[in-house]
Amino acid sequence: MTSAAAGRARAGLPALLVSIAVTGVAAFGAAFASRTSAAFYAVLDKPAWAPPAWLFGPVWSLLYLLMAVAAWRVWRASGLADARAAMGLYLVQLALNALWTWLFFVWRDGPWATAEVLALWGSIVATLIAFRRHDATAGYLLAPYLAWVSFASALTVSVWLRNPSLL
Repeated sequence: MTSAAAGRARAGLPALLVSIAVTGVAAFGAAFASRTSAAFYAVLDKPAWAPPAWLFGPVWSLLYLLMAVAAWRVWRASGLADARAAMGLYLVQLALNALWTWLFFVWRDGPWATAEVLALWGSIVATLIAFRRHDATAGYLLAPYLAWVSFASALTVSVWLRNPSLL
């Protein structure tokens, strides 16, 4: 059995749990940074199309689950060794994902949060393309995440421009 075949054979439930745990670390980092975000979000001048604060938790929970399943599918399809580049991109976008929350809600730095969310968007596109090369469904599972971050990018810019004294 080749190393890739052996890697795929081990990519069952334990691998899914590892994928969820790794993704959960990023989710926890963002959640920790956003623990007081509702109060800050409430005082910001937001566009009419901004979602209510309560919506972010459920949306992000679903997106993190989809991301973890996508990563697991790539692992299962190709093995970690053969999907090293795709998984590296995945880890980069996870780190960027968590960093945005710190930049925006903790450090309240609108310019850096804006630059960072655009970098995050690009890293998601790259990850989606890389994942799709290994498993088409994995790529599709990242599409809602890309859509939400596209929306979040526009919201970040809008809120920053409306609140220069706060961000």
